[in-house]
Amino acid sequence: MAKDRQHYYHADDLGAFGDIGKNAPDLAKKFFDWYGAVFAEGALSEREKSLIALAVAHAVQCPYCIDAYSTDCLQKGADADQMTEAVHVAAAIRGGASLVHGTQMRNHIHAKTM
Repeated sequence: MAKDRQHYYHADDLGAFGDIGKNAPDLAKKFFDWYGAVFAEGALSEREKSLIALAVAHAVQCPYCIDAYSTDCLQKGADADQMTEAVHVAAAIRGGASLVHGTQMRNHIHAKTM
């Protein structure tokens, strides 16, 4: 079935993520083994890790990850308030990181104008 390719992102492409190993199965297996270990219960609960992943998904602006971790958060018992707060944390960190780099600009201006 031909897809409408006027857009870059298609929600159904997320289901094909496992296909990344077709041409490099050994590397894909290593990635998926590591990925599974990262998200296993540990010092952080699976729910906490899912909320972190949701926040990071927004920070890196991956629509596939946003879909996947929105679903995962709900399945692990997070609610819309918790998920929204996690997104705000990501936005605050991303915004703060942009602003703190203003120091580099100011240092450059100072060096050029002194």
